[in-house]
Amino acid sequence: MSQTLIRPLDPIADRPAVDALFRAARDYILMERDAEPDEAVTEEFFTDAPPGCDPAASARLGLFDGSTLIAVAEMGFGYPQADDAYLGLMVVSEAARGSGAGRRLLHHLQDLARARGMTRMFLAVLEANPRGRAFWEREGFTLAVANREVTLGAKTQIAHRLGKTL
Repeated sequence: MSQTLIRPLDPIADRPAVDALFRAARDYILMERDAEPDEAVTEEFFTDAPPGCDPAASARLGLFDGSTLIAVAEMGFGYPQADDAYLGLMVVSEAARGSGAGRRLLHHLQDLARARGMTRMFLAVLEANPRGRAFWEREGFTLAVANREVTLGAKTQIAHRLGKTL
């Protein structure tokens, strides 16, 4: 990676870059929803939030390598408990996987959660994503709730909630 920058994403100005990132992570979107990345995936990224959380209060961040967006993340605050952060999505482009981009973005998110007074972080990992689960476990996340049924797009599948004390 050349010079990298993590910053909040603007739903208007950054929409083309987020669309391009989801196309660059097409394999993940297909696994998650059985559908090609499209405008609806990008719209959901900018508007979705964990249950009971204000979407406007969620952090929507991008990791840029130079001018190229190589990873995105959405994290809400106050779910499942008031002092918990919930990472609803973190996606790294296929080309940037294995480069440390995901780890760098995760550590930034953890620092942000701590700065907001959160004491734990949770996320869901799809059973169909063993590589993703291995990443999260290497980063200290452990199983909190097994075998939850989730629907993303039109696809329903099994996910496991992982958690970590911050």
